[in-house]
Amino acid sequence: MPGKIRLSRRGLRRAYQGLVLLSVLALAPMTWAWLDSSGHRVTAEGPRWTARVPATQAALVLGAGLYGGDRPSAMLARRLDLAAELYHAGKVRALLLSGDNSRKDYDEPTVMRDHLRARGVPDAAMVLDYAGFDTWDSCVRARRVFGARSVTVVTQEFHLPRAVALCRTAGLETFGAGDDSSRRWPGTTYVYAARELPAAAKAFVDAWVLHSDPVFPGPPETSLIRALETANDRPR
Repeated sequence: MPGKIRLSRRGLRRAYQGLVLLSVLALAPMTWAWLDSSGHRVTAEGPRWTARVPATQAALVLGAGLYGGDRPSAMLARRLDLAAELYHAGKVRALLLSGDNSRKDYDEPTVMRDHLRARGVPDAAMVLDYAGFDTWDSCVRARRVFGARSVTVVTQEFHLPRAVALCRTAGLETFGAGDDSSRRWPGTTYVYAARELPAAAKAFVDAWVLHSDPVFPGPPETSLIRALETANDRPR
């Protein structure tokens, strides 16, 4: 009987240690994203929030869904409005609109461009990436395909650590501006925030384990370089 008790205690100890190890492994990718992006992101709120954002070449706006195929979702519209503020404040010279256009009836980048037109952003300042299928793809393509060196990622605050960390891993000098969506859409925000745990794990594997290529890795484009070269000639 004593031997069985000792064995049981040993088994419980090992089970507890296993649970602790699994917890550490589960949280490690999120910890990486938060630590790597620390000091490289701000919450985009307040009348002078753009003053806290350093100047970069372009705002990298990540797709976030469409309504009815022709209108940006509420969260995407907020991202685009923040990007327009950065442009008009002179913090970026171009906007790289990265979204999903995997089928004919779903074209995120074009809808994003149309929304920004109404916010006074000229077409010449906007570059469309039709193969930004996820955050890692958008970051890698910004560097490899479009030749960006520095970007300000614009997204929601819950997504910002992962987005900034991935773009930094892709070789971009990166800052991030995040919308505090919990003020407007608390329920939706909490659901998406909970998804960040598995998303961060996938991101870590893509970036550091598999070194995954984007779904469409190329060829290189010159559209962003041209937009940057002509930026100084455009009226603001």
